[in-house]
Amino acid sequence: MRSSTDPFASALLGAAASAHQLDLKLLRAVVLQESGFRPCAVSRKGARGLMQLMPATIEQFQVRDAFDPNQNIQAGAKYLKQLIDRYKGDVGLALAAYNSGPSTVDAAKGMPRIQETRDYVEAILARLPGSTAATPPAPPQSPTPKPTGN
Repeated sequence: MRSSTDPFASALLGAAASAHQLDLKLLRAVVLQESGFRPCAVSRKGARGLMQLMPATIEQFQVRDAFDPNQNIQAGAKYLKQLIDRYKGDVGLALAAYNSGPSTVDAAKGMPRIQETRDYVEAILARLPGSTAATPPAPPQSPTPKPTGN
């Protein structure tokens, strides 16, 4: 799998998008951002394959071979669809959860204040037609008390 224009890649992405009711362009953008379409990609944190599945996700979706493009894309698409459903169609939050984990998004009560995650979401949204490419703002933090200068 060399690129998003590769017929094999397009067929796998199309099948997964259809099976999991996802926008093909979104799925393609996630794979491009995650692995650059390299099926044997491994991150420093142990994420594997085209959609950079973490070991827990590999186990959750019973992926036998994380480097098999079809298995990886199908599991990643299923997981992404679950996240989109969890965040009631908010693709930005779903992408943030895909990148940093749902517990991070839930703890932040929205877009986490993690620059890597914000950049990730913005990069993917920028590849989608009609996107403003703006990452939603992070929820406000409670103000920190200012020193009184005593």
